[in-house]
Formats: sequence, structure tokens, C-alpha cells
Amino acid sequence: MTATERTLELLARNLQEVFGEGDTRRRRAAIEDFYTDDCVVVTPDGTYVGHDALNEFAGDLRATHPDYVYTPSGKPQVVQDAGIVAWGSGPRNEVPEYTGLDVLLVRDGKIATLYVFLNPTLS
Repeated sequence: MTATERTLELLARNLQEVFGEGDTRRRRAAIEDFYTDDCVVVTPDGTYVGHDALNEFAGDLRATHPDYVYTPSGKPQVVQDAGIVAWGSGPRNEVPEYTGLDVLLVRDGKIATLYVFLNPTLS
């Protein structure tokens, strides 16, 4: 697998198997497979460092909306060691409740840094 293919895989699987996963064991296994030990995840709510912090954050986030799914929108893009994917989240087969953009930096085939941007909601 090329570096570009791995980054595309990480962009897709991270949405589903980390942030979309309700089972703690499966989510933790995905984190260990997808993220470096010293990973940094930066969100509007804070910065999380390492597998334990990421697992706790993703689990807490998942608990706030256990029936939501993450759906990529548009085509993921990769440039060298970085990738982006836009996404929406909401009930399956409905208009997303919120949308965002993930930007990740890959080191040695794993996510070293993930920036999560949330789009403002129009109400």
C-alpha cells in the first residue's frame, strides 16, 4: 500500500471506526492501529494527547449521539503526509445535524495529528 493509499484509508476508517464506534474495545483497537502513541487531536473543545485521551474523548462524544453516523461529503484529498475529508453527522439517511472537516498529518503510516473543524450551524 502506498503512503497516499494509507492516508486515504485512515481518512475513511477514522470516521467510522474511531468516532463512529460505540464499542469501547473496537474503538480502542482502531485507535492503536490508526494513531501514533504520541498522537495529538485538536478540536474546538480541547486538545487530546495519546491513545487514552483520544479513546475517552471519542467515547464521550459518541455517547452524546449514539445513533448518529458519519458520512464523508466530497472526495478526500491527500498531499504528501497530509489528508483532508469533509463529513456530516446525523441520523442515518437524514440531513446531517452538523458538518465538519478533518485534517490529519500522517507519520509512519499512522495519524500523528488530527485537527477537527466544525462548521457553524445555521439556526
